[in-house]
Amino acid sequence: MGKIIYLIGASGSGKDAILSWLRQTDSSKLNLMIAHRYICRDWQSGNENHIELSQSEFLRRQALGGFALSWQANGLYYGIGRELDFWLEQEQVVVVNGSREYLATALSLYGDALKPLLIQVDPDVLRQRLIARGRESLADIEARLKRNQTQNQAALLDKCHVIHNNTSIEEAGQQFISLVHSLVDMES
Repeated sequence: MGKIIYLIGASGSGKDAILSWLRQTDSSKLNLMIAHRYICRDWQSGNENHIELSQSEFLRRQALGGFALSWQANGLYYGIGRELDFWLEQEQVVVVNGSREYLATALSLYGDALKPLLIQVDPDVLRQRLIARGRESLADIEARLKRNQTQNQAALLDKCHVIHNNTSIEEAGQQFISLVHSLVDMES
């Protein structure tokens, strides 16, 4: 079996930036597959590389068993396609942009093959990133930061490996690569 690197973190922590950096770094040389997320959200909103589905199309695919992982968060539906299982059978290391709230379920489905990796950011840095993004009011950002603290405490942190993303995306990306190599090598 392959491994799933289950990437989680607060909105604004840099998950999508790290995935974009990995794609530009040539993930094939890193021996990583990066799974697409299917989301019921306009493709042009945000900076996440995802496949846009209407809610009805998402629910139809979900009912047909088209997702290996699927959850709801922030009023949206998210899914990772069944290609995940194929890649695992091919002994690939697959990076998934996951959800903290869904971590316990993902662990129950994939057990030791799933390696949770939490991206942490200091609250002041996260606040500045969310403000710069310009998608939410200051009140919404403060509520998000408060919710983030609660979710991090509830996200089975004792099972997570941690990357600190307070500086450059290149530094966080290098931390990611080092950590993934240590996780995969220690079990080979």
